[in-house]
Amino acid sequence: MSTAAPFRFFSLQVVRTRRLGPSLVRIAFAGPGLRDFHSDGLDQSLSLFLPHPHQDEPVVPVTEGDDWWRSWMALPADVRAVMRSYTLRELRRGADGVTSEIDVDFVLHGVEPDATAPAGPASRWAAQAAPGDRVLLIGPAVADNRAIRFRPPEDTDLVVLWADETAVPAASAILESLPPGTRAVAWLEARHADDVQELTVAADADVTWLVTGDEASPAAVDAIRAARLPDAGHPYAWIAGEAGRMKELRRHLVKERGLDRRRIAFVGYWRQGLTEEQLREQGE
Repeated sequence: MSTAAPFRFFSLQVVRTRRLGPSLVRIAFAGPGLRDFHSDGLDQSLSLFLPHPHQDEPVVPVTEGDDWWRSWMALPADVRAVMRSYTLRELRRGADGVTSEIDVDFVLHGVEPDATAPAGPASRWAAQAAPGDRVLLIGPAVADNRAIRFRPPEDTDLVVLWADETAVPAASAILESLPPGTRAVAWLEARHADDVQELTVAADADVTWLVTGDEASPAAVDAIRAARLPDAGHPYAWIAGEAGRMKELRRHLVKERGLDRRRIAFVGYWRQGLTEEQLREQGE
């Protein structure tokens, strides 16, 4: 008896875009294959492939297993699709149970007229995305999969969250899913004050937004170190964002706060100075 592969390629098109703030755009994608997209996670990780400006669709050799990676890397850099990792913001099923859409939030860097650094290919694509634009995605075909990291134990009596701007979509989904009565404390980063989002949270949550400006800020560690956490017997922490800062926060939670390291989920979404391809090559 064959076992379903946990991840597969999905061919999708943009159906809507909505600016959430100066640095954020939410893009809704749809495609008939999404009927086979399944996820029970709140921080579901995805790999998105985007076309270059001169292409109508992303170029990815879709092969069985993991062979696509080697075939994709063998293509010229200006031919192979731009690959970036994102988290699922929302999955919606239509009334027919088949029609589906997913939302992905993009952080835009360097697209402003007065930007001091050039925009990367993903930011340029997202800033100009329009209905009908085609992308390719590697996503989950199995609802419970290894790309889900938020897994608080049943005895958790306090949820602690930190997310830089790249991880805010996942943290927002987590906060909005927590049931009433759940105690939570969260620090979420935004580049500009207008990027701060209104979240619908039923839990007993204390959410602090940290406006960082144009550069990554050490304010997160300072803010958490200065904060008084609610008393809890079994806290659980989820921290995600730039790998170096995430490690610093994890060290603080373990050594200074006394949290059990086994009850901390930490996810390095990116690393200062490295591209997505370089990060993946290090993990090979």
